[in-house]
Amino acid sequence: MSGPQALLPDLGKSLQGAVNRLVDALVVGLGDHLDSFASALTAPARLVEAALMRVPPEAGILIVAIAAWFASRRLSFVLAMAGLALALALLGVWQAAMQSLSLIAVAVVMIVVIGLPLGIASARLPRLSRLTTPLYDLMQTVPSFVYLIPVAMVLGLGRAPALVATLIYALPPFARLTELGLREVELGPVEAARALGLSSRQTLRLVELPLARPMILQGLNQSIMMALAMVVVASMIGAKGLGEIVLLGLQRADPGLGFVGGLAIVLLAVLLDRLAQAGFRAGPPRT
Repeated sequence: MSGPQALLPDLGKSLQGAVNRLVDALVVGLGDHLDSFASALTAPARLVEAALMRVPPEAGILIVAIAAWFASRRLSFVLAMAGLALALALLGVWQAAMQSLSLIAVAVVMIVVIGLPLGIASARLPRLSRLTTPLYDLMQTVPSFVYLIPVAMVLGLGRAPALVATLIYALPPFARLTELGLREVELGPVEAARALGLSSRQTLRLVELPLARPMILQGLNQSIMMALAMVVVASMIGAKGLGEIVLLGLQRADPGLGFVGGLAIVLLAVLLDRLAQAGFRAGPPRT
């Protein structure tokens, strides 16, 4: 005797079949174009990784120390940041850290290129904001494996699906806070700029974006941390880096290796977070 669920249609299997057919159609019909797209998408990451991999740990620690000095002008902060970079080198994961850093750097640039215009447009157009709000909710709540599997099947394993997954996961906070920052700009300075004869574009560039800068930078910092959070997930689809060390520790039942990889991710996260916050507080150089 069948239960009450037998009276209901099984929409899950229908949806499963539809998604499989869509992925198959994309792979078969657009295979060459998808390969070209994946190569173009990962080209910047390959260039950045090749450059970072040539940086020896000693030079990298010095670069971190110089960046920390210009960001804060505090010796204690410089020593702390250099110590974090030194710890990465002493753990023997410097090259893996550079691989992860290259992926994060390219993903963050993509997030800014896409998220800044999107946030500006959403602040200007309420209808667009109403459309993007549930989309951002979906991007942040849907588990990454839900879209990671079809993206990996369409684009292949490696950097390309990792970049797409990172973009989906880390874009919403930057776009949202950009929109929020622009919406919270006081009308007084904007109206004064218009009264002086500035165009809408000039007002945006010279008045609104500078006033919204703290909120925008807060969103950027959140996106950097969320991009770093995808490092372990990205390793499961062939992306190299610190996540691969954690994954190998899991596969080999080697808790020590997994701990080293996890500790390295924490060190890199703290390093990027503190440097980003210090740099954002420092602001642009005064003229």
